[in-house]
Amino acid sequence: MTLTSKIDHVFAGGLGVLKPEGQRTGIFKQRLSGPARVELYGIVGDQHGDTRVHGGPEKAVHQYAAQNYERLVQAFAHCAPELVAGSLGENISAVGLCECNVHIGDEFQIGSSVLQVSQPRSPCWKINHRFDAEHLSMFVARERITGWYYRVLRPGSIEAGDRIELLERHTERFSIDQFWRVQLSHRPLIEDLLVLAATRGLAEDWKRRLSERAKWLNGAIKT
Repeated sequence: MTLTSKIDHVFAGGLGVLKPEGQRTGIFKQRLSGPARVELYGIVGDQHGDTRVHGGPEKAVHQYAAQNYERLVQAFAHCAPELVAGSLGENISAVGLCECNVHIGDEFQIGSSVLQVSQPRSPCWKINHRFDAEHLSMFVARERITGWYYRVLRPGSIEAGDRIELLERHTERFSIDQFWRVQLSHRPLIEDLLVLAATRGLAEDWKRRLSERAKWLNGAIKT
């Protein structure tokens, strides 16, 4: 299938401080002008506050659909001036690609790099603190507008205006949206969990978590 877009903005940067507690975070990224180098661990110069849950080869680059901000503004109008591209800590902002048409394991040519979708982003409490909006992260999760992470298959350079082109797709079933529909289901089908866990390109941590949940559910049914 043909699936293309282009980069509107690239974001990266150092650490900032979240009020009122003063936690260090990498959510406050700056728009970059000119080429940005993408290596195994992400954009050169990008930083993360808590490397236990952010960054690393399986979360090297985060992309967010720019059109999602319209839905966020509608739900959190008091945050409208701040809810702009880059404010959720994404590295790549683009229109067109979204959680419904990007699939687990998709391989994209972006600039001179090749990136593979490894997992959705799991929104956390830092989003709430960033915007002083108590339920914003819950809304992002519930509406399944989380964005997604890439691993780097081929290092290269990216910049605003670069083409994003799908090179290869490994599953027609599990878009980012469908991933969340299975994961967030109160009682998912065991078969769905196992098939999702076996999807080529999915991050190993999610493979393990989904497989363990399927095993637990299977045991619960038997007892």
